[in-house]
Amino acid sequence: MTWLKVVETTVTGLGYELVDCERSSQGLLRVYIDRLPGQAYDLPGDLVTVDDCEKVTRQLQYALETIDADYARLEVSSPGVDRPLKTPAHFARFVGEEVAISLKVPFQGRKKFSGILCQSQDAEPAQIESGQAWGLVLKAPDADKPLSKTAAKKLAKEQAKGIVQPQEVDEVLGFTLDEIREARLVPEVSFKGRSGRAATPAAGDVAVDEAQELGGQKK
Repeated sequence: MTWLKVVETTVTGLGYELVDCERSSQGLLRVYIDRLPGQAYDLPGDLVTVDDCEKVTRQLQYALETIDADYARLEVSSPGVDRPLKTPAHFARFVGEEVAISLKVPFQGRKKFSGILCQSQDAEPAQIESGQAWGLVLKAPDADKPLSKTAAKKLAKEQAKGIVQPQEVDEVLGFTLDEIREARLVPEVSFKGRSGRAATPAAGDVAVDEAQELGGQKK
């Protein structure tokens, strides 16, 4: 079993989502985890806590030792409120949320777009079925100004449920995963508390937005 498969199996086995995994030439192994909706954790809330990172770190150190994985230092952290979206499962989870993408090739003179993530409107059925094709709701079909965030979210979720037919959505930027260089959630900042994935942590949560070195040297 490869070290990456060991990391994925360990993280998911503990009830977390593996968001990303990086290895540096200096021997640093950095693992980004996230909590999953509906999963029970020791502390309530949506944000990853220091305790979550410590739990995953301890288990990863043991699991990687069993295959003699070559690394010098292990870091486990939250992906942050602007977490990247990389896999079809990531995109499916965040339909209806605001997402910023960067294209590999410019479209209409631009590479960067942001909008409400929705299901694809006109891609090949195979691409839609495999989760490779998605869209961004950019503006209302009968208006020159952009949709409000609330209205765009409602439109994307209704479209995902089949309530809104594709032809009713005027301005949707379609894309496939191989056409984008990067995709990230757009943080929701609220000074009156937190709903969804806002940047302000709820009471009892410890936000881990910066990489926390919790591993140390390989034994």
